[in-house]
Amino acid sequence: MKPSSYRALTLAAALACTATLGRAQSLPDPDATAQGDVAVTIYNNNLALVQDVRQLDIPRGDTRIEFPDVSAQIRPETLSFYAPDTTIAEQNFDFDLLTPVKLMEKAIGQTVTLLRTNPATGQETRERAKVLSTAGGVVVQIGNRIEVLRDDGLPVRVIFDRVPPNLRARPTLSVNLQSSRGGTRPASIRYLTPGLGWSADYVALYDEQRGTTDMQGWVTLTNNTGTTFHDADTLLVAGNPNGSGGGRRNNRGMVRPGTENSGREQVGEFYLYPISGRTTIANAQTKQVSFLDVQAVPARKVYRREVYWLTNDNAPVPVSTEIAFSTSRDQGLGDALPSGTVRFYQRDSQGTPQFIGENGIGHTPMGSELSLRTGDAFDIYLQAEVEKREKITAAEWERSARYRVLRDGEVVEELEVERPKEFYRTTMRYTITNAKSTPVEVDLVQGGLMRGWWANDYRIVSEDIEGVQINADRRKWIVPVPAEGERVVRVTYETRY
Repeated sequence: MKPSSYRALTLAAALACTATLGRAQSLPDPDATAQGDVAVTIYNNNLALVQDVRQLDIPRGDTRIEFPDVSAQIRPETLSFYAPDTTIAEQNFDFDLLTPVKLMEKAIGQTVTLLRTNPATGQETRERAKVLSTAGGVVVQIGNRIEVLRDDGLPVRVIFDRVPPNLRARPTLSVNLQSSRGGTRPASIRYLTPGLGWSADYVALYDEQRGTTDMQGWVTLTNNTGTTFHDADTLLVAGNPNGSGGGRRNNRGMVRPGTENSGREQVGEFYLYPISGRTTIANAQTKQVSFLDVQAVPARKVYRREVYWLTNDNAPVPVSTEIAFSTSRDQGLGDALPSGTVRFYQRDSQGTPQFIGENGIGHTPMGSELSLRTGDAFDIYLQAEVEKREKITAAEWERSARYRVLRDGEVVEELEVERPKEFYRTTMRYTITNAKSTPVEVDLVQGGLMRGWWANDYRIVSEDIEGVQINADRRKWIVPVPAEGERVVRVTYETRY
């Protein structure tokens, strides 16, 4: 029997069972819920804390209380229950939900009714059948014969006498209590569940002429718990608490971390982003809520290429394009940014915003300097080449000692036997071309200069443009390139490698 046939038959069975129950009672309101006052705290990494307070009439003595409409992915070991004047003896989570497949599986060994309709005459015939197996298809016993239900185009329904007691229409938590008194009182449950998550998405409209960007921040909520949380007080937590799963996002676009306090409420080391007003988080739904909207944040375009030491490009390489801005208070953005994706747009000559690239950010404190790569430049290329490399004598090496770059202000060697010293003079040639009708500046970064403890001394003996030492491993030059022109920059290094 084909899997599609099995699904079709079990679906018909579920419909038949629903119709039978419909004659005994009215259909429930699909928007009804047994939840009470719900508060949901959602973390970045597919984890949420659900707190639900319900007003329940709890009798005195031993009793069993059910909590339908909890998350289908609840972690029962994280459950906390409280009701005044009660003690909990046992808790159970019934996650075997009422589905066509489960309905058939639970009917094994039971007797059902097969209802067949003659497509020519419309006449219905009923037979009682015992369900023997559902492994790969439905096998039933009708009288003395064994039959496999087939999807042969003939209308067939399976009608069940009842719904198995251990199947639930909704995820349900039950607790066995001992209560010292009777009466209505608040009963609260608190538990952790996967399946609820959030991320931040940023939409930035960049204006190159004005040197600004408008930034909107959206919280994207996703619910795959199998349960809708109605009218919930929702709080978002930006951070990575231990045990929440997932890894932290790299923040390669951060030039400098900020040192400003955003004033947002924190719990421990995590920032809180409350959603204003209550909201319903429907199952299998993605919801977006605005949390940031600022205009005219100062921003600039950056052309950049980082070259590794002794790189010899076979062909010119396009430089990357980046948008640089600050999250500081005096630069207009003025907020701590939870991790997410920043998507940049720019207006064309008709004034229509066009997508120009995107990049991810990690959790970013306020006051940070960001430079986010959006793609490769179309018109600007850089080719790095080793123009000349030669050995030099120790005496020549010593003559350039005034250019020495030391690590932590001193040189430390711990070898018992000094390795033979060899010295090199290397000239790197960087050729930058610009096909734009306007001049540009390109940030050229030479990396890989710090080779290790044995070669932590190198010198820049000549450079066409004065550079800035970023750290012991990297040096940067800001190179002006004329419109529709070319610029060649040479830098000569003396090294022990």
